[in-house]
Amino acid sequence: MSVSPLRFTSSVRVGDVARAVVARDTARAQKFLAGTQPHGPIAHKTPELRRRGAVAGKDSGDSRGQAQVGLSDDAQAVDDTIDATDAALIYTASLGVGSPPTDYVLIIDTGSSNTWVGANKKYKKTSTSKDTGRDVSVGYGSGAFSGREYTDHVTLSPSLTIKSQSIGVASSSRGFAGFDGILGYYFLLPVKAPYRLTQSQIGSIGPVDLTQGTIGGRTPVPTITDSLFKQGSITTESIGIFYQPSTSTGSIANGELTFGGIDSSKIVGDVNYVPITSTPRAGRYWGIDQSVTYGSSGESILGLTSGIVDTGTTLVLLATDAYQKYQQVTGATLDETNGYLTITASQFENLQSLFFNIGGISYELTPNAQIWPRSLNGQINGDKDSIYLVVGDTGKPSGQGLDFLSMTSFT
Repeated sequence: MSVSPLRFTSSVRVGDVARAVVARDTARAQKFLAGTQPHGPIAHKTPELRRRGAVAGKDSGDSRGQAQVGLSDDAQAVDDTIDATDAALIYTASLGVGSPPTDYVLIIDTGSSNTWVGANKKYKKTSTSKDTGRDVSVGYGSGAFSGREYTDHVTLSPSLTIKSQSIGVASSSRGFAGFDGILGYYFLLPVKAPYRLTQSQIGSIGPVDLTQGTIGGRTPVPTITDSLFKQGSITTESIGIFYQPSTSTGSIANGELTFGGIDSSKIVGDVNYVPITSTPRAGRYWGIDQSVTYGSSGESILGLTSGIVDTGTTLVLLATDAYQKYQQVTGATLDETNGYLTITASQFENLQSLFFNIGGISYELTPNAQIWPRSLNGQINGDKDSIYLVVGDTGKPSGQGLDFLSMTSFT
């Protein structure tokens, strides 16, 4: 099968969406903690599926210390990729719906599974559009949509088109200003006993069981990755994700989604696999176990615990006690204007790396990777000369069964 990466384009946004990132991420964390519409598998249905896993590899990108998280049976297998865009706070991808296709800009989200359009640009019906007659409704941490389910052609790239894909078409939505909807991820992690899923529970790019109860009279709903695999467009039901942070405004193709494998050109070092956590709360999403330490001395910030990997979260969120420990060791203070931690230039000179210890492997978030790009301070209502950190607070103490959320800033 031909290799065709799907890159996503970056356009940095200015305005309320960017300035509300802390509130949005906190609301998202509270939703996950409450277990609202969980977005993750509990396990796999066959030994073949249990071979799938989350992979983390050190990236060959810029000085911010990026990393890649993806999924694959074969670390070298790349079937198809699409472009992803960094919208300062949210990565987006463009896909076509209908025949001929109308392009929509959708938020990439491993924390949800329904793919839907119509929040900004209205859905355009074509000869391939079919109304199923079913209502659809999904709530998120800081937004929601409701409307109808349609099946239609979905074009991800010239070589990736899905026929009769289930999509949501919004008649009303909130919290999605400037975006057309969501591209939900199927992001499978290897799971061990005692968890098991049936065929109907395995499955945009989020897990199929997250679609449970979202469409009247239908449970669950086939996702984008589900459909690509079933129609033979990809040989492995998996996704690789590469994010390169933006440091300037404008549209920049700085990310990539790889359906059916990962793009090995974006990784240096080994690809490592970890099992999904057995902790019930985090295990309902794409949950893993990790500990967090600071500096060369290995000072503990967060002991071994469970949390989730989530592309819809901008910051690295830690449980309140871990967040306070991080604030203590860095000397950071809270900027009441935008909710970010800030440090002085001299404190930045002494800032040490954060280490995320996952599956026996330590992944480094360098000092430069822990700060918001200073050229984009205006996007978070910050002072142009200040230094802001990308570590935030979940709003709950550790021991909740979901003690961290990390993805976009750790890429």
